[in-house]
Amino acid sequence: MFGAVTGGPHLSKHITHWIGGAAWTGTSERRGDIYNPATGKVTGTVDFASVAEVDAAVGAAVEAFASWRNASLAKRSQVLFKFRELLDAKKDELAAIIVEEHGKVHSDALGEIARGQEVVEFACGVPQLQKGGFSEQASTGIDVYSIRQPLGPVAIISPFNFPAMVPMWFFPLAIATGNTVILKPSEKDPSAAQFLAELWKQAGLPDGVFNVVHGDKVSVDRLLEHPDVKSVSFVGSTPIAKYVYENGTRYGKRVQALGGAKNHMLVLPDADLDLVADAAVNAGFGAAGERCMAISALVAVEPIADELIAKIKERIAGLRVGAGCNATSEMGPLVTRQHADKVISYVEAGVKEGAELVVDGRLHPIDGDDTADGFWLGPTLFDKVTPEMSIYTDEIFGPVLSVVRVESYDEGLALINANPYGNGTAIFTNDGGAARKFQNEVEVGMVGINVPIPVPVAYYSFGGWKASLFGDTHAYGAEGVHFFTRGKVVTQRWLDPSHGGINLGFPTNS
Repeated sequence: MFGAVTGGPHLSKHITHWIGGAAWTGTSERRGDIYNPATGKVTGTVDFASVAEVDAAVGAAVEAFASWRNASLAKRSQVLFKFRELLDAKKDELAAIIVEEHGKVHSDALGEIARGQEVVEFACGVPQLQKGGFSEQASTGIDVYSIRQPLGPVAIISPFNFPAMVPMWFFPLAIATGNTVILKPSEKDPSAAQFLAELWKQAGLPDGVFNVVHGDKVSVDRLLEHPDVKSVSFVGSTPIAKYVYENGTRYGKRVQALGGAKNHMLVLPDADLDLVADAAVNAGFGAAGERCMAISALVAVEPIADELIAKIKERIAGLRVGAGCNATSEMGPLVTRQHADKVISYVEAGVKEGAELVVDGRLHPIDGDDTADGFWLGPTLFDKVTPEMSIYTDEIFGPVLSVVRVESYDEGLALINANPYGNGTAIFTNDGGAARKFQNEVEVGMVGINVPIPVPVAYYSFGGWKASLFGDTHAYGAEGVHFFTRGKVVTQRWLDPSHGGINLGFPTNS
């Protein structure tokens, strides 16, 4: 399925680009290794695109756009429905690919696919989503109406942590509204993108509407500067999001660049602490903390911190950490050795800076065989963290949860609002008035009330505030439809009525 493959299913696979409806057949000058994070072993290679391969993918998208933009809404929705059916039927295969290359556990990979599928299902309603407005007799004999039209070839640059879901935040709506796509996935776990390309082919999507180029900064920069790429959608760290936004807009492109986060959970004294402890463990350590919506700072309003920390510590002790393919594993490894080393360096820095290391994830047992060389760090818990410590200021992107103690709601709110990030946050309380006050006052784009990871459903839009978003349009939902379309207003006047021929057949869509 993924181009040239030698050996068994987990040995020496070769991932290449998908251009014009087929795997690329050229020879790449540069390649990267693909690892299984649980074992630390190389399982294959991925081709890195040069400018020529990116140009070929954009060229295929340009050629396909001429006809796809004119495909009827009925035709587009039929292809989307078929893609949705195939995705649902083959979700376990895709989840296994994600587990092997990213490291997350199988249930988490299935959850990622399900959330991406929600956007596919939302996009299936494109005939309703792309409706315009109409004003009859705006002036004498004149009607005025609005339409929304596709942009053209669009680029999507997605991160390693959700190799299926994040691309699906964007490409279903881009394709549904008549655009063509060039996806640049993370080179760390590239196979999911190739699997999705195959599904589009099977669903009947015309060649060139969905293309995949793999690689690094070379491919990213070429997509940002290519004159035929009309928009760029990006998810990743804040420094790269800022780079993508500044360079994409410099070349005249529409850009939505979603950046990093430092998500806080504010816990009031009246909260159910067992519920809070469960939520903190789930939101802090799921996917080994490699989520832009992970809770990394728990803000406890005293006097509850000691009791809450004891409950969290008890739950951490029972967590099963091991290879994602094992049914008993609840948390897998980090994605690369370099990233694991970086996260571990934050644990060391937290100790040096004076935080109390309540649970040291470096000592957590790892289940399973052949894991000695994997990229491991178990769930890690710090107490008495202060705002100047690096474990608080930086987005660690790993299984490290920091508890910050405050004396009041107001102090906790001020702490959250002072943070440069504004992606997601949550409040845990049984006080409806306090929750309503928080949702109104907090300067964050996505808010959970007794919900630790408030990722919006597909018919709302995803995105943060402040340094967590560059651009003014969030992902998917109504804002996603608007991002991938341009508005046009038509003023018309007909002096003579038009007449059609006689046809007694029942009218049909085509």
